[in-house]
Amino acid sequence: MEWRNIPELVRWSAVRYADTEAVVDGRTRITYAGLGARVERAAAACLAHGLRPGDRVAIWAPNSLDWLVAALGAVTAGGVLVPLNTRFKGAEAADVLRRSGTRLLFVTGTFLGTSYVTSLRRAVGAGRGPDLPGLPELRTAVVLSQDAPPGFLTWPDFLAAGEGVPAAEVREAEIPADSDIVYTSGTTGRPKGAVITHAQTLRAYDTWSDLAGLRHGDRYLVVNPFFHTFGYKAGALACLTRGATLIPQPVFNAGTALANIAAERVSVLPGPPTLLQSLLDHPARRDHDLSSLRLVVTGAAVVPLRLVRRLRDELGVATVLTAYGLSEASGLVTMCRRDDPPEVVAATSGRPVPGVEVRVADGAGAALAPGTPGEVLVRGYNVMRGYDGDRAATGEALTPDGWLRTGDIGVLDRQGNLTITDRLKDMYVVGGFNAYPAEIEQALARHPGVTEAAVVGVPDARLGEVGRAYVVRRPGASLTADELIAWSRREMANYKVPRTVRFVRELPRNASGKVLKGELRGGD
Repeated sequence: MEWRNIPELVRWSAVRYADTEAVVDGRTRITYAGLGARVERAAAACLAHGLRPGDRVAIWAPNSLDWLVAALGAVTAGGVLVPLNTRFKGAEAADVLRRSGTRLLFVTGTFLGTSYVTSLRRAVGAGRGPDLPGLPELRTAVVLSQDAPPGFLTWPDFLAAGEGVPAAEVREAEIPADSDIVYTSGTTGRPKGAVITHAQTLRAYDTWSDLAGLRHGDRYLVVNPFFHTFGYKAGALACLTRGATLIPQPVFNAGTALANIAAERVSVLPGPPTLLQSLLDHPARRDHDLSSLRLVVTGAAVVPLRLVRRLRDELGVATVLTAYGLSEASGLVTMCRRDDPPEVVAATSGRPVPGVEVRVADGAGAALAPGTPGEVLVRGYNVMRGYDGDRAATGEALTPDGWLRTGDIGVLDRQGNLTITDRLKDMYVVGGFNAYPAEIEQALARHPGVTEAAVVGVPDARLGEVGRAYVVRRPGASLTADELIAWSRREMANYKVPRTVRFVRELPRNASGKVLKGELRGGD
């Protein structure tokens, strides 16, 4: 590995792959040399606007060339990236911005019919003026567009400020050890920021690229959102390490993805099983030439053996791999190998990647024999430094001898392949998005007609899993399921919204008062 940090990787790739096409975004096509120049310009603009080493820089926008340039520019200027989920509502985004102490924000204009700026201003109690009173640390907010409301800069105006910054000043910018903070949720429902370093990120996705077989000249369709480790790191940064061409798609639409694969001769397509299933089952699939596809990497949910075989047999995909990771472990823990048979790819998430240990343990942390389910523990270079500003949560997640308690239940076979069988944290995956019941339950409890709620994931043919809420009404309330679902759509990201609601007199609990979610699931 030839890079100490992400800015060095960007500059190295701009020289090593100078004339190779780096990004195709609609009608815009740029080479690696061109990408490097854009990133340097964005970094200069960050410095011109007062960015200091270690300042947090958030980006709330869909996949695009501008997302990539803004993010890499901020990191090149010494910022620590805080990616925000594009499905967040304004209050959810404001909470992360506030707790992370974000100083610089890049935000999209209108996306999926929603003005993100308006949503954010409402959440922090802003009027028509330029101030965002609920975000005292925020100094600069930039709309990735040609237009911006008062108090926000346009993307061109932001970049223009960097024109007077000498190139040497950009090159000499101090790069802190931390590269990004990825916010996730746990059993408490309070989002926590996993702090990951440049060294961890670069080693992990250099390894990922080796194991996957990513190579120079590959054309990589990135449908996985950049705000997620899978999109930004296994997507954009992996491309930089190998000189692959990045083709960002802002929203998953099977028809659009098929057209992109055919038109751009896409060879690499990672994504959750629900995405791949949608492509295979699309009525227009046979109208598109998909013969260029050679590599698919999936995970995040149960992978049917039939899906693996269809990808190989119907589309001729030579390599189909599964993997397991979590934000607290840099997004990468285990991975199948390219010579694994379909049965191993479908039934497991592969073996630990080099430099990483995996243990399946009992409640006391003692290793269990192969074939015995227990909590998955991870130790290695990839484990986060901790949760940003949350020592208590860090202490719960990390053992004194360096093991990360993942909260996932799994089984190791005798070859070291890991199968995830359940989740201690009760997380479920909705179309590739992680949904955390405790967070959703806390939101539902804010409704004036709700006393308490419990949320579980249930199977769904299209999305893999969706939420079902069991709700205890407040005395005298006449709340209906449709009313609560409609309210939820206004208050939380769409993937978090329960698809069904069942009203109960009381929630089943054990002797210590813990809700018996297994009983709720078993009652269906």
